[in-house]
Amino acid sequence: MYRFLLTPRWWGINVFVLLAIPFCVFMGSWQLSRFESRMHEQQAVSEQATADRKEAARPLGELLPVDKNTSGKRATATGRYGKQLLVPDRELDGRRGFYVLTMLRTDGGKALPVVRGWLPGDADPAKAPAAPAGDVTVTGALQASESPGAGAAGGGGGLPSDQTAAISSASLVNLVPYRVYDAWVTLDKADSGMKAVPATAPQGSGLDLKAFQNLGYTGEWFVFAGFTVFMWFRLLRREVEYARDAELGLAITAPAETAPNEKATPESESRATAS
Repeated sequence: MYRFLLTPRWWGINVFVLLAIPFCVFMGSWQLSRFESRMHEQQAVSEQATADRKEAARPLGELLPVDKNTSGKRATATGRYGKQLLVPDRELDGRRGFYVLTMLRTDGGKALPVVRGWLPGDADPAKAPAAPAGDVTVTGALQASESPGAGAAGGGGGLPSDQTAAISSASLVNLVPYRVYDAWVTLDKADSGMKAVPATAPQGSGLDLKAFQNLGYTGEWFVFAGFTVFMWFRLLRREVEYARDAELGLAITAPAETAPNEKATPESESRATAS
């Protein structure tokens, strides 16, 4: 009854199934490992953020360029505050507000974007306190430049010239008359009654959308493996039933149909009746 398994057709089906199932399991396991890796990254980032807050601040130059290892570490820089900008539509503690961003001109001639704090409500220059005059030394968490989206630069996307949608050197270089560090700092203690902005995890780490995509792909690959097994058993069952019916003489063969251009004749009708 199972001799059909030795036919070329079933050899092809069996080989496909034997290759497809391990492949699906491997891909599902790989996607699951990617999700677990991102979970470990999230835990490591949280632990690193706690450790960074306790570490002594280091000079800015020692932490550049910003990467996953230096993002969030406490940096210190000295200079004079220059142009001030507002970063609208930023949430803090579930409330909508804006950042007060002031450029710190360092001795090296470049400017470091410094988030001095957060204020609630719409971005309004009248609400933002003026920056301290003279030489100042700032200390805060080092952050990588944000990815500028469409209209991120001030003056674009409907923003006034004293606002920017992203804290990015690519955006700020068009708003200030000096070179800008490819990084920014959020102060440990905000100025003039503003709220301090907490440091954020570096992009591409932690449980972001890609992590949950990995988890979804894991489920899909295991479903594909199960579907392959289900279809193989279904085909096997149908073939066994057909073979059993054939042994019992219950297999029904469809009668030959008359060709479209062939007219039925008494001889053909008699042959059909005889058969």
